Order: sequence, then structure tokens, then C-alpha cells
Amino acid sequence: MAKKPPPLTKAKIFEFRESLAFVESFSNISFRKNYGPKKHDSKLFIRRTRQFLKLIGNPDKDFKFIHITGTAGKGTVSTMIHNILVSENKRVGLFTSPYTTSAIEKIKVGNLYISPIEFTQIVNHLRPFITKAHKSSLGNPSAFELFLAIALLYFRKMKCEWVVLEAGLGGRYDATNVIKSPIVSAITNIDFDHTEILGKTLKEIANDKGGIIKKGSVFITTETRPGLLSIFKLFCFSKGAEFIRVEKREDYQDRNRALARKVSQIIGISEKNTTRGIKKTVLPSRFELVSKLPMIILDGAHNRAKMRSVISNLARIKYKKLFVILAIANTNKDSEGAIKPIASLSDKIILTSFSRNGQRSIHPNVIIDKIRRFKKNAEVNIIEDMNEALNHCLTKATHKDCILVTGSFSLAGQIRERWFSEEFILNQRKSF
Repeated sequence: MAKKPPPLTKAKIFEFRESLAFVESFSNISFRKNYGPKKHDSKLFIRRTRQFLKLIGNPDKDFKFIHITGTAGKGTVSTMIHNILVSENKRVGLFTSPYTTSAIEKIKVGNLYISPIEFTQIVNHLRPFITKAHKSSLGNPSAFELFLAIALLYFRKMKCEWVVLEAGLGGRYDATNVIKSPIVSAITNIDFDHTEILGKTLKEIANDKGGIIKKGSVFITTETRPGLLSIFKLFCFSKGAEFIRVEKREDYQDRNRALARKVSQIIGISEKNTTRGIKKTVLPSRFELVSKLPMIILDGAHNRAKMRSVISNLARIKYKKLFVILAIANTNKDSEGAIKPIASLSDKIILTSFSRNGQRSIHPNVIIDKIRRFKKNAEVNIIEDMNEALNHCLTKATHKDCILVTGSFSLAGQIRERWFSEEFILNQRKSF
């Protein structure tokens, strides 16, 4: 049995944070403002990612890829499929986004996240290539593209056979779509999210996400609307991909499990290991129960589809009053879609704030007007310090009540540190 490594020194944690700050200094936002699916330079992301991967030795070669996108549930489905493959004793890497508390959550092999030390080593290895890319006509890779490069180099180092890739945003122009021949591609569902980038109609969003469908692959979806399915079928016909639709299920979690099972069947995993992998899938800040008396639930839901899933899960549990601690990122263009479903259900709402890696929340004064529009007599308070907001709820809630922290992964992830610190995650390389 391998010995447990010693705890990380302060110097190693500092080096990791320094490396992470370097990667995250290459903003994704600036590129999104200048380029998008409607612009003639929209293929920049794929061209730039391909050029950078070529510079570092094409680490995307020789993997069996499973590519997942969708408006909601794609992180859960990706993790389920990863756990299924691990249960089958496959060497598998998982790349997801966003992270909740620590960036190492984005990159995983087997049951462990990438170690902070290996993350730092790979970033140091990439620095001269980033300088070289800077001098090219396509310029520096974005932060997301760098995370993908780090993941692929790590997966190659770890001799992975399979890689499960969750798209970051959309599909067609997402950096993960640089891969050429996934075994399976899947779309969980289509709803309104990132409309300023993906399109203002569901058909436009479906066209963007459908761009992950590739020649010779199997395509699977849980989407049910005929108009959107016809778009996917056309993609499959033109690309020579097999089309499979999972039978309709009303429950969000049932849909996710059904999609993961179908992928598992396609790639030949046993039913026993499929069930085992699904059962052990628990993600941080996805309707995560961190305390029971009162119930405290963390969920990073930030759009209409994700918030509907939260409400579906709330319907499964018993509580007397619902206290909601809410903050929305200032980059979120669908804040009303996230606010409306939960506002009408809550008994008391505490609006708070967050700031992480250059991302900030919308000021509570802006949010409060929207809440009153959806629930005129809503009991709403503003407590800008998130920990004070939680403390306030704890003084008001009884053991029979429920406190929900939601609206952003940044908010949920930072409050989660009260139970699982960043240092805990960095040392354990696990979220729990």
C-alpha cells in the first residue's frame, strides 16, 4: 500500500497559487467580447487551441474521448461517466468546469485531482511555449485553453486511455472541440444561457452546441423538443454520426443517470460497474448537504435550467421555512432566469456579494428590485459579507428549516470552505 504523502508545505501552496494566478491572468472575458459565433473570427478559439497544442507536442492524440455539453447537468454527467470508467478499472482522465473551491477540481485522474505540485510543474513547462504563442498571429491562449492544455499533458503523463471532456461554453467554438474523433458526444439539454455568445434563441444555442457532433461518433441526448432534435439529427446525418435519444424523463437527476447509462452501454461497460459508478457520484456544490440541523445546502445554480433542477430537488425534502443566500455574477446575462424560480419559493432572501479571480457579483441593490418584481412582499435583506449572511440565517433558522446558498459557483465554493478548506482539498486531492 502506497504511503500517504506528507502535507504540502506553505511554500508549495504558494507556488501553486502563483502558478494558478499566472494561468488565470489570461482572461477568457476579453476574447468573448471581441469574438463570438456571429463574428467572422469565431473559429479563432479552435485555431488558437490547435496551434498551441501543436507547440506542446499534440497531447490530445491517442485518447478515447467522450465529449459532453449542454445547458445544465453536463458536469454531473461527465463525472458519472468518469466514475463508471474508473469502476471498470479503466485509466481515465476528467476535465470539467467551473471549479467550486480549488482549481485542481477541474482536472482528475481516477479518484484524485491533479496534485498542486504537478500543476505547478506543468505550468512552468508551458511558460516558454506561451511566450512563443504570444508572438504568433493568433496570440496567447486564453485561461480556459491553458487549463485544457494542462489537463491533456497531465492525462498523457498519467497514461490515460480514456478522457471525458466537459465543454466550457457552448460547443462548436469551445476549446474542447479541438478534438477530432470522440467515441461518443452528448448533449444533456438546451436552455437559455450565455445568450450574448451562443445566441438568443434555443435553435441558435442548439446549433452551437451541436457543433461537437463529429464524423463516425455516436451522439446521445436527453433533449426532447422536436425542433431541437431535428437540428441534432441533421448534424448527425451530415457528419455520418449515429443519433440516439434517451427516453423522456421528468426528473433532472433521472435524465442525467439515463444519459450516463446509455453512454456506458455504447462503450461496453458492465451494468454492475455502471451502477457502481453512478452511485458514487457526488459533486461539490451541486445540491450538496453540508449540515443537517438546520439543513444547509450549497448549489452553484446560475441559470434558469440549473435553478429548476434545484427546485426539483427541494421538492424531495421536508423543511418548514426556506432561507436563501443569493449572489449572481456580474457576467451573468440570465440573472432573472436564475432569480425568478427561487424567489417565489423562498420565505426569506439574504442578498450577498463575492469576488474571486477578477469576477464579482452584481450589487445586491440591483438584485433586490428584480426579486420584488417576482415576489412583491418578499422578505429581503442585504448582508454583503457572505459569512455574515450565513451566520445571520443560522441565528434565525430553526432545526426544521433549510438554508440554501445559490446563484453562483463562486459563492457556493467560497462558503463551502467553512466545511472543506482549500488546503484540505489541495492536500487530499478530493472534495470530501
